[in-house]
Amino acid sequence: MSLWQEFFKDPVIFISFVGLGIVIGLCIFYAIFFYKKMVAAENKQRHS
Repeated sequence: MSLWQEFFKDPVIFISFVGLGIVIGLCIFYAIFFYKKMVAAENKQRHS
């Protein structure tokens, strides 16, 4: 049985990787979100 078939047939492996993907996606989203907020706050502070 190939690894690809095993990935979709075993719910434990599938749900684990889906959960990991969601967590990594949230980490990337919040890193970009806070970076943009930080840059905007610095620009606002400089122009005040």
